[in-house]
Amino acid sequence: MKKDKAIHQAADIIQRGGIVAFPTETVYGLGADAFNPLAVARIFEVKRRPYFDPLIVHVANPSKMRKLVKEIPSNARKLIEKFWPGPLTIVLLKEENIPDIVTAGLPTLAIRMPNHPMALALIEESKCPIAAPSANPFGYLSPTTAEHVRDQLGDQVDFILDGGPCPVGVESTIVSFLEEKPMLLRPAPGMFPKHYAPRTPIVLDWSEKNLDLYKDKNIGLLLFQEPKDNLKSQSVEILSTKGDLREAAANLFAAIRRLDALNLDLIIAEPIPEVGLGRAIMDRLRRAASRGK
Repeated sequence: MKKDKAIHQAADIIQRGGIVAFPTETVYGLGADAFNPLAVARIFEVKRRPYFDPLIVHVANPSKMRKLVKEIPSNARKLIEKFWPGPLTIVLLKEENIPDIVTAGLPTLAIRMPNHPMALALIEESKCPIAAPSANPFGYLSPTTAEHVRDQLGDQVDFILDGGPCPVGVESTIVSFLEEKPMLLRPAPGMFPKHYAPRTPIVLDWSEKNLDLYKDKNIGLLLFQEPKDNLKSQSVEILSTKGDLREAAANLFAAIRRLDALNLDLIIAEPIPEVGLGRAIMDRLRRAASRGK
């Protein structure tokens, strides 16, 4: 397939909510529309990640950052002018329109402009920023060729854009501009600052029979699916009315944040089936529950 036709097909898939593996100068990324939380949830599903990490959002031009971050400090601008396009990711405060699943509930966004013609063409033609981690399952080596992606992910990806071997072959450097002085972070999303933690304690170990234990407390319910009648009087957030794990993952952080804003004594969370994305959701809920003890 000719490059232009392949890029057009890949961009069409991104626009329709699909996921595409694409080359950058560092490694191959597994990308989705950064404004489509369900598409981003599918990235975690395909990677079989047991937990959520912030994703790097890729842009084709520094001017596109205006809709993504609140402010670009002058020292960040200097690095952008010197090193973009290239293997440099910067961390800034995000705009509210960025889905929580992209940032793992953090108020910050990791962003870079890749130095690869096919990556830049894909982002331009997709007409959206592309959120992408490396295109490999959890625990596998990062892919530096399209063949690596095929071997590791097979037909789980909607399209693989083949741009040949990646010239750099290691992940980008990450610099945070959240403090007065820039901070150099390790070149991996897992080294970002701690994940969003609610102020309200979360309880996971419960059943409808022992809800009476909390009758004197102002509680909220974080439920996987539509609640039964006897639970509807509570402050309730439903992650997915139809029990869809991808939808539940996409809604998780915003639902916790809304309950957290109600000044409750307690959030009681319904356990999620620990298959696929359910593992990642339960990992986040367990971390939040352990902080309340």
